[in-house]
Amino acid sequence: MRSATPWPTVFDGVLVATGQTLYMVAVSTLIAVLLGIPVGIWLQLTAPGGLRPKPVVHNLLGFVVDLGRSMPFLVLLILLMSFTRLLLGNTIGPTAAIVPLAVGAIPFVGRLVQNVLAEVHFSVVEAAVTTGASTAKIVRSVLMRESLPAMINAIGVTAIAILGYSALAGVVGGGGLGDVAVRMGYQRFDDRYLWSTVAVLAVIATLIQLISNRVARAVDRRRHASSV
Repeated sequence: MRSATPWPTVFDGVLVATGQTLYMVAVSTLIAVLLGIPVGIWLQLTAPGGLRPKPVVHNLLGFVVDLGRSMPFLVLLILLMSFTRLLLGNTIGPTAAIVPLAVGAIPFVGRLVQNVLAEVHFSVVEAAVTTGASTAKIVRSVLMRESLPAMINAIGVTAIAILGYSALAGVVGGGGLGDVAVRMGYQRFDDRYLWSTVAVLAVIATLIQLISNRVARAVDRRRHASSV
């Protein structure tokens, strides 16, 4: 039987859940980017043909990254419950959900960053090497600078992926739109909650994509203008 919940109550519930979801996505994306970018740089530097090729290190790190990427998020969520409880004291709520969200996204970011850095033309890197620049300077001034627009798009893709994960985290007590969709929409047979959360998730994903595309284009134009 359909719930008789008034529309203002539905709106308020979805609004609160939207705030929780944005909080989870923003913080998780920030952590994943801060930790994932160094992983991606390390993968690229130690790869065959990289600035510091180390096959053993590269293969080991690549295995860990690929293992993390292949792990179903629901399994990772369960596996990290003890760690989350140790770190935060509980496993319920948006803040607790940030831990598995960030951990699951770090290898995702790492591999995306490596792919982006690998697209930088070899001649540009070679020119920097011939000047005697250090590895750190080449990474900062050449690899990161040349790949920045693509990296911004990669961060946008990551944020959208985390948005999807956050909905799943809500199913097991993480809060946010996923929690409202299941608890209020599915379990109480109220399609208004269900379709409202779907619509909000679609809008958020679209906005993230539009913003990342615009920022990437602006950075690319500025980079070309400064190189003229």
